[in-house]
Amino acid sequence: MNYAATITPDFDREIANTRKVLEQVPEDKLDWQPHPSSKTIGWNANHLAEILGWVEGVLTTPSWDIAPVGGEPYQSPSLTSRQRILDLFDRNVAAARKAIAAVQDDQMAQSWALLKAGTPFFTLSRVTMLRRFVLNHLIHHRAILSVYLRMNSISVPGMYDPSGEP
Repeated sequence: MNYAATITPDFDREIANTRKVLEQVPEDKLDWQPHPSSKTIGWNANHLAEILGWVEGVLTTPSWDIAPVGGEPYQSPSLTSRQRILDLFDRNVAAARKAIAAVQDDQMAQSWALLKAGTPFFTLSRVTMLRRFVLNHLIHHRAILSVYLRMNSISVPGMYDPSGEP
């Protein structure tokens, strides 16, 4: 079984669960945050939409410099409607699926680096990047957003089992 066939079931399950949570994002509470040092509901929703946009680069380039010397630094999206966030998420899911389907198994062991002004933050294999930097990162921020929704009395959908909602 190749890498794409191995990761796709987990990928599809986590994408479906994440989309269900994003569908619950209240447009009137995008600026809500539980504490001044916490990110907002809107920031977390936008971050969930953007994370999958990193997959193609992880699988097709040797590195990503988020603030290249003499270049524009990466900027996260700051969309202000649930539909626009979902649209970005869906576009990034489609691009990620395409990149995963196209990657060759031998490429997954190759190193990939996240850089800032040419200095590595870290270097990991592509397989580790996809699992840790993309899927685990997605799950982490989905959990944060789920807690924020619950704190605002907004239903949180069931993901692995039925929801605890009444």
